Amino acid sequence: MSEATANEHYYLGVDGGGTGCRARIENEAGEVLGQGLSGPATTRLGIAEAWASVARAFEAAIAEAGLSQDAVSHMRAGIGLAGMTRKGSLEALREIPHPFASIDFVSDGIGACLGAHSGLDGAIVIAGTGSVGLGIVNGRQLRMGGYGFPISDEGSGADIGLMTLRFALQAYDGRIECGPLLGEVLRRFNNDPAEVVHWMDRATATDYATFAPMVLRHADQGDAAGRRIVQMAASQIDMLVRGLFDQGAPRVTLLGGLSGPLEPWLSPDVRRRLKPADGDAVSGAIILARQGMKRKERNSD
Repeated sequence: MSEATANEHYYLGVDGGGTGCRARIENEAGEVLGQGLSGPATTRLGIAEAWASVARAFEAAIAEAGLSQDAVSHMRAGIGLAGMTRKGSLEALREIPHPFASIDFVSDGIGACLGAHSGLDGAIVIAGTGSVGLGIVNGRQLRMGGYGFPISDEGSGADIGLMTLRFALQAYDGRIECGPLLGEVLRRFNNDPAEVVHWMDRATATDYATFAPMVLRHADQGDAAGRRIVQMAASQIDMLVRGLFDQGAPRVTLLGGLSGPLEPWLSPDVRRRLKPADGDAVSGAIILARQGMKRKERNSD
């Protein structure tokens, strides 16, 4: 077992999202001591279930690091968690007992922003199943979009899927040409609009997003409808990036599962201004933990 002294500090970072939870422990020098994984950790599952997943991840990281209970009591934790905008979530999480010297919570998006820019001012646009623009400038948090599908999340995988099905139905009616992409979509529903409507009644954002890879493939092959849909999605991402710059963000990073496929379709001026991420969302959570330590030091001066 590793033992902590009064002069030793450990930092725990946790990134909890809708598909899984990751934890990492570092020492003062930034050396990784242990890591852990668990299942989904979002407040949409309920505070108790989300915290249970977070706990499984950090307990696995603590075990891998071989830290004693005394060492854990010297540890400062930063937790980035999906669903933090839900009313009462932060207050409920702060009420949960924990073994650490301190604990701070942010949304998983803000955690990703901190990691992308090494804790400095900056912003991110996440393009995945959903989409959102987030940033931190002079201590002020920025947010654009991300209000939920289908009323928001423009340029996301779900939005691409929705546009694709809308175009497919227009092609079925003969209102637009039925090329390779729209023909493939219609065949998936046996060329029956009633099947599309029946599917829609139960479909989630994730279900709509499953069409995005098909659309991108056809767009890359020159399909007119595919190119139009991807260009429309890219224009929405362009708008988020430019909006964050207009709000004072000194740098913007594009993240998410669609960031790579969509980037070539962005406007040249937007592509030139994007910067690669310095680190991931777990790195951002560790930065949050280190900031908690700095606040303690300032308060003790």
